Amino acid sequence: MAKKMKYTSTRGDKKSKRLTASQSVLKGIADDGGLYVPRKIPQAYLTPGVLSGFNYNAHALWLMGHYFKNDYTPAELVKCIDSAYNSKNFSSPSIVDVKEVGSAAFLELYHGKTLAFKDMALSLLPHLMSAALKKTQKPKTQVILTATSGDTGVSALEGFKDVDGTKIIVFYPENGVSVIQKQHMITQTGGNVHVVGVRGNFDDAQSEVKRIFLDDRINKQLNSDGYEFSSANSINTGRLIPQIVYYFYAYSQLVRGGMAIDAPVNFIVPTGNFGNILAGYYAKKMGLPINKLICASNENKVLFDYFDTGVFDSNREFYLTTSPSMDILIPSNFERLVYDLVQPEDGLREMLVKLSGKQKFSMPVPKDFVGYYATEQETRAAIKKVFDNHGYLIDTHTAVAYVAHEKYGERAGEKNVIVSTASPYKFAKTVMSSIDEKYDAYDDFALLEKMAELTNSIVPAPLAGLQGKEVLHPTVVDISGMKDAVLDWYKT
Repeated sequence: MAKKMKYTSTRGDKKSKRLTASQSVLKGIADDGGLYVPRKIPQAYLTPGVLSGFNYNAHALWLMGHYFKNDYTPAELVKCIDSAYNSKNFSSPSIVDVKEVGSAAFLELYHGKTLAFKDMALSLLPHLMSAALKKTQKPKTQVILTATSGDTGVSALEGFKDVDGTKIIVFYPENGVSVIQKQHMITQTGGNVHVVGVRGNFDDAQSEVKRIFLDDRINKQLNSDGYEFSSANSINTGRLIPQIVYYFYAYSQLVRGGMAIDAPVNFIVPTGNFGNILAGYYAKKMGLPINKLICASNENKVLFDYFDTGVFDSNREFYLTTSPSMDILIPSNFERLVYDLVQPEDGLREMLVKLSGKQKFSMPVPKDFVGYYATEQETRAAIKKVFDNHGYLIDTHTAVAYVAHEKYGERAGEKNVIVSTASPYKFAKTVMSSIDEKYDAYDDFALLEKMAELTNSIVPAPLAGLQGKEVLHPTVVDISGMKDAVLDWYKT
């Protein structure tokens, strides 16, 4: 019988239990607090047929088959993929679009139900989990426990809404998301969903979620009641692996547009929790001709400082910015990069302890990456510049990436691809006021109509009527109250 791809914990040793793909999707986070990683990054060979003949779903089946082989069957993967990537869930017939704007290309990942790149994986994850539950014959209900800096929560709630065998609770920083992101979450319908605001920042909420995951008392109580934890955050392999797909798909679209096969590209990624750019790193290791992965940070520039100096130090001041999904100082998926770069004998375990404990440590900077950051002023200026010069509207996170694109510059023989992670409609207030100060006088929801007029488009369906929806999830707790919020809700 052919061997299945196995996954191991970043914090484990040679004796650590290795899981199949479906087991890692259900587990989410390892018992030792580590993240699951594939034992070996597979190679994916680019053929003219792959580059020119595959639509998005075919790319997903081909790519994910490398990671889920001999566990999920081809028929199971086809069912999951086609249930996720279709006209019901995505407004673009192509699922994602690659737009040439000036000298750069923009990879638009925001055509899903919640207008953010998180939909690319979170439309698929519930189906992967459902298939895994049948495969592993687990009778327990999965309690999806998630912290969000904005977009993950919205996409996860929509993706898991009323999915059999699951319940989902999302924690978000009460004062750390946009007005529209918050309204999305607190009005979310679904009999199995719950949303709780927390008094603290995303890092606080994410750290507490990890502690709850590993709390023996809570886990024993859940298990005795017929439940078990899983995660929809990018720590889940079912989030990470599907994100690799769009890097290959983007490359194929550039080849279709006339770029030479094997021509090098740079992907410029607005980065918060490091999952999106890590997927690009895996794509490069698989053989995609990526020259540089350009990590774009906002003023919470812990990653920029690491790529600039080789020192990772998250013990610093936290800033609330206009790109809130990047307001993160402890990027969870950075642990997977540390695991890939550092050998156990060189202090891997010690570095991971320091990473989770907000302690400074040094690590060689991989040549695959380069970092830049954008100030708030630069972010706003980028939105205005792109619109004034090209009539193309970008959101605040994509604007941070555009600043990095300009700082890196245009280099002979290299194509810059800016990963556009959210619709400008989701951050209408900042986007519109960046174009013209006169829009400061309008509230966020009025600006949706103004943006539609300015761009000769229509307000996306997921946002239309959002303002008037009933608030269904008004609860706000301190960080110390998150455990009780879980225990009070999961059996309801």
